[in-house]
Amino acid sequence: MVLGRQGREVESPDPQGGKASGSSQEDGGAGQQATGEEAATSTRAASRLAEPAHRGKDAHETPRARTVGVITPYLDGSFWNPVLKGIHETAQQHGCRTIVMRGTPASLQAPSLARDLVDGWILVIAVDGIAQLAGARVPLVVVGTDAHEGNCPSVIPDNRSGIRSAVRHLIKHGHRRIAFVGCFEESDVRERFEAYRATLAEAGIPLDPDLVIRTSDSWYPGGESAAPQLLAQRHACTAAVFGTDKNALAMMPLLKAAGVRIPEDMAIVGFDDVPDAQTADPPLTTVRQRFEMLGSAACDLILSMLAGETSPPQLVLTQNTLIQRTSCGCDVIQSLLDQDAAPGEDAGGDLDRRLVELLLAPQRLAPGLSPAAVWPGVALVLAGYSAAIEGTAPPPAKALEHAYQQAVGIAPDMGTLMALVRLLRRSHARLGGDAASAERVEAFLDSARLAIARSRLHVETDALAQVGLLVRSNYEVGLALLSGSQQESLSLSWLAKTPALWGCLALREDATTLVVAGAYSRDGSATPAIGGRHRVEAFPPADLLPPSAASGAHMMLLLPIRTARRDWGILALIGPTLRELTRDEGTVGVWASLLGAALERNELVQSLSAKHAELQDAYGTERALSETVRELGCPLIPLLPGVLLVPLVGAIDRGRALQVLTAVTEGVGRHAARFVLLDITGVPAVDAEVAHALGQTSRAVTLLGARLILVGVRPEIARSLVDVELGDLSTYASLAGVLHELTTGKLRREGAKRRSARNA
Repeated sequence: MVLGRQGREVESPDPQGGKASGSSQEDGGAGQQATGEEAATSTRAASRLAEPAHRGKDAHETPRARTVGVITPYLDGSFWNPVLKGIHETAQQHGCRTIVMRGTPASLQAPSLARDLVDGWILVIAVDGIAQLAGARVPLVVVGTDAHEGNCPSVIPDNRSGIRSAVRHLIKHGHRRIAFVGCFEESDVRERFEAYRATLAEAGIPLDPDLVIRTSDSWYPGGESAAPQLLAQRHACTAAVFGTDKNALAMMPLLKAAGVRIPEDMAIVGFDDVPDAQTADPPLTTVRQRFEMLGSAACDLILSMLAGETSPPQLVLTQNTLIQRTSCGCDVIQSLLDQDAAPGEDAGGDLDRRLVELLLAPQRLAPGLSPAAVWPGVALVLAGYSAAIEGTAPPPAKALEHAYQQAVGIAPDMGTLMALVRLLRRSHARLGGDAASAERVEAFLDSARLAIARSRLHVETDALAQVGLLVRSNYEVGLALLSGSQQESLSLSWLAKTPALWGCLALREDATTLVVAGAYSRDGSATPAIGGRHRVEAFPPADLLPPSAASGAHMMLLLPIRTARRDWGILALIGPTLRELTRDEGTVGVWASLLGAALERNELVQSLSAKHAELQDAYGTERALSETVRELGCPLIPLLPGVLLVPLVGAIDRGRALQVLTAVTEGVGRHAARFVLLDITGVPAVDAEVAHALGQTSRAVTLLGARLILVGVRPEIARSLVDVELGDLSTYASLAGVLHELTTGKLRREGAKRRSARNA
């Protein structure tokens, strides 16, 4: 059942496509209503969606299925996966297909992406950018929050009635000091708090602000961080209602570690009935909601709007029920049976319906729908039950075990499954019978418990095996993307290591154009041509989708590929089922992140390669320039036969002095020089270190049989050379003077005399 504003009843589909109804409730906000007659009209309108749809005005255009676009920040987990499953299955029942986009309207720049393919939008919780999406003027529904900005219908849990039942139950247990714990940033939690406050007021219990505990989020960390606040009130309250199960499940171990006994010292009630609630210590009493109902109701609204309904209800509420477990001091099995049984009910011909409705709780089976349509094995179980009563041959054990496996697939909660067995026992007790019959029935029920336990264990074992496969798959994907070549990343060949059946990677050329960079098909289905350009609004190309996606049998996922530096593009994926493709929360997101990292790495490698080539070229140029500079820094000019002129310009440091020494000594040998004229006219100053280097040069030249003559010595330079051992170094004030003596032969004669004196 789904409730409209002010508690008016609206039909909602059951898991097999029928319509479930139930009693109206008094809670709800003000706003537009949806009556039962309006809902029936909506259903008839939605059924017309099975007719082929057309794009444009061309009557000869190929018809295609309607497409529901879903925008969600996450793809899996205890909330997201069932919501998406409900959307997809409802769309399938009406011959429509679904495209799921990971992100928010703002991050996806919706409605640009896939705009030409999508006929109606469903937005799951994250509403950032909803105004732009609403501006597209196509049907829009929000799931999980009451969105006012988009001026569109919202589908949310019946938070008020759920919390009311929880608080009333605690009051019935005798509790009057009841705390509320939750994250008030969430609209659902705020609504649950208002219901908590109103229910306390109805019971004449004043609200104590000290018993209102605010958490930082609705997840496990929020519950852990808020534990000290609740512990500080442990003697002031005897019970606590939590806005979410995850807040409660995270806080319970911390309360127990501090010595708080649950439920003896403090009763705990959560909201959601996530899978961990039944395995907690103690098992958590909680308000159960079927998240599939949210998705199914949202898809029903979209399809009705597409079929022509112009005034959908502004708010649709999905039903929930209180599941009583040990954390509040109750027996989960008995509580389920108490909710199932109406006064004066007996084990009549509706036993199969009651068994199925136990599995579906809080949903009810539509009056016109057979229980076998939901649980095909229910008739076989009842046949075995009747055989035990009558003492006739039972159905084959394997067939019965398969029937119980079906039940576990519908409701894996062990409390619910054990309630099925207890319902059968209670029905037999009402029928009466002899001791032999009672013994046979008890043996049948024992075998049922064992078969259910085995089936449940098989589910857990399979889940554990799937985790192992997931770890291995993600490892191989990470290895392929982060260690492989750019071609391997772009080709999407790594998708062969995942359950994906089809994929297409399109990179952004600009804000409006995507270019196909890679494609993958496990079964050989057509893929877009590499290098093909597509408008963002027309991606993925509808005419190249595999048949399973085009028909709606498989859901398509569109994953933005982004890094901190760049928005790379979109990865489109199609898998066997959403659950098999995503496995656990974040898995597909990990693939997208790894692919983004691989693309960025490849770009960086290419950039580094280009920079390396540039550096190599620059190094070659620098070496050539260095040689030129070196030559210019100490040029050797053959001035006369046997005479080298070395003009120096600019400051001389230690490095350049060494360069001069090397160049001059090499030049003496190369040019067979007898005289080296070292002209320092253009040198502004000579310090002690440079003067010492000049003395070394002079001595080195002398050892080579030549003579160094220092030209251009000014008074200030002469003063710096006073204490330097210059050997046979001669000095001249100008080049003209030394050239005169060279040309007259005076220097040559002096040189000959010096050599004779040394040899004497």
